Amino acid sequence: MLVRPTVRFTALFTLTALASASLAACGSGSGSDPDTVKVSFKQSTDNSIKVMDTYLGHIKKQFEKANPGKKVELVPIKAPDSEYYTKLQQMLRSPKTAPDLVYEDTFLINSDITSGYLKPLDDYLAEWKDWDQFIDTAKAAAKGEDGKTYGVPDGTDTRGLWFSKEVFAKAGLPADWQPKTWDEVLDAARAIKEKVPGVTPLNVYTGKPAGEAATMQGFEMLLYGTGTGGGGSDPLYDKGSKKWITAGQGFEDSLSFVETVYKEKLGPEVSDALDPNFGTKVRGELLPQGRLGIALDGSWLPQDWLEGSGHEWPEWSKELGLAAMPTQHGQAPGRVSMSGGWTWAVPAKAGNPDLAFEFIKTMQTKANAQKWYIANSGISVREDVADDPAYVDAQPGIEFFTDLVADTHYRPAYPAYPKVSVAIQEAMEGVTTGDRSVEEAARGYDEALKEATDNQVVSK
Repeated sequence: MLVRPTVRFTALFTLTALASASLAACGSGSGSDPDTVKVSFKQSTDNSIKVMDTYLGHIKKQFEKANPGKKVELVPIKAPDSEYYTKLQQMLRSPKTAPDLVYEDTFLINSDITSGYLKPLDDYLAEWKDWDQFIDTAKAAAKGEDGKTYGVPDGTDTRGLWFSKEVFAKAGLPADWQPKTWDEVLDAARAIKEKVPGVTPLNVYTGKPAGEAATMQGFEMLLYGTGTGGGGSDPLYDKGSKKWITAGQGFEDSLSFVETVYKEKLGPEVSDALDPNFGTKVRGELLPQGRLGIALDGSWLPQDWLEGSGHEWPEWSKELGLAAMPTQHGQAPGRVSMSGGWTWAVPAKAGNPDLAFEFIKTMQTKANAQKWYIANSGISVREDVADDPAYVDAQPGIEFFTDLVADTHYRPAYPAYPKVSVAIQEAMEGVTTGDRSVEEAARGYDEALKEATDNQVVSK
């Protein structure tokens, strides 16, 4: 059963049978045993992907050995993104179900802070010398509007274009492809459609089932390349007026790109695109099997292809090319990326918060942090790791995606953002299915935006 988000954010977190089952599985909550720290995390929906499980298992052994008498209970939540958020928020509401430590996406953390679900960590951080190694932008991603910090980031990410060199060769496209405009991306997809039958030319995540992947890997990679924010400002949120920006030309142009991909059948079948597990298929089947020409996707993909992943693909760096996503018309700086990431946070109703932070400190030694960045194909948010040649040389692609940080953007980290994200997904879905024109979808977004932000909107 899929719990799909709607424009009304409260509906997203309505108690469902699925969430209830998850809560029952969590037992009696974190405070039931003062010597046990309960750690909840997002488990891959692909049974063969055990990157997080393996890493946390290693940290569990290390922690228990260093702290005799203390135990770690791992509480995996196996679900697509939107469903994971639903389950997590239900767990955080009660001391009977709240774990001691949770894995929080930076896009949702401010909403959970505002809801009072998380504990500020400033007192812990003040006494932890390793905190000085974390870069400021990563620290900001876990900070509330009250200026307090509620999470410790475990890495960041960037996004770009992955492409199959074999498919490109068949389509007569260059192996060193670097498009300069959106039109060049679409033209490459059209060439693949014409010359390489049986291959999906281009994947752009879309619609509500894809959740934040549609918003961030899809729409925002377009919108932030339109230059419509002006002067480097954010095209979604106006910091001067502290209001959200209604759909303007850049917004409609971004929707038009998505519409073109699906109207011209340059993307996957709509039924596949709106499958909540389609991202797993992209990584596990379509790219490794040469059935996808271009993927607008994230820096973390290689974690699915490492030894022991179940989808081992050691040749990926030879068979795939990497290109930056261009700005709409090639305007400066010529490329665009989005960055996010995840944090470890302590629930406000955790029974063992001190023990939880000790577990964070174990995870975030330089050695353990570096091991995690490499294992999950993440980008370091610690300066000491980023400066280590062993990290830079550990995996193909790390240098490319780390370089994109110079031109990356971060989502507006405000409590209303998750609701705004859902409104974007609905607009995308409308033009993907053809149920709405671009203009209709943009108007629908404006209506949803006003509702989601209590009419705190401005036109640009």
